[in-house]
Amino acid sequence: MNLRNILVPVGLVIVVVMGFRSYGWMGVAAVGGGVLMWALLHFTRLMNVMRKAANRPIGYVGSAVMLNAKLQAGVSLMHVVAMTRSLGALQSPENEQPEVYRWTDGTQSHVTCVFQNGKLVKWALERPVEPADAQGGDAGSAAP
Repeated sequence: MNLRNILVPVGLVIVVVMGFRSYGWMGVAAVGGGVLMWALLHFTRLMNVMRKAANRPIGYVGSAVMLNAKLQAGVSLMHVVAMTRSLGALQSPENEQPEVYRWTDGTQSHVTCVFQNGKLVKWALERPVEPADAQGGDAGSAAP
């Protein structure tokens, strides 16, 4: 179980009680206003991220290589969606942990991210393999 699920509500109750003991009902109103403002800020950020993601195809990112460079372990799924401005294409069965999402760019390179309880655990960049004759190119035909 996540310790945050216990500490945040207990902390809120403690702050409300401290507000009441210090300033009475005006303290409770001030603490309630602060908590409400905090919740509205997070809700607004979530809505902005989702509005931007709604305008892009699912699982698309401008550059998979740049996404791979920016990712860090422990960031939330919402943070990754905000970076890519796109919802990831779900690769794992729905409502099962860990969740696996994939973002692909125009060159068919893709980043596959694994999220455990909404936090990024690991990710992998995969680039398409070039054919053997394309690697050699026209190096031999350049000479006279």
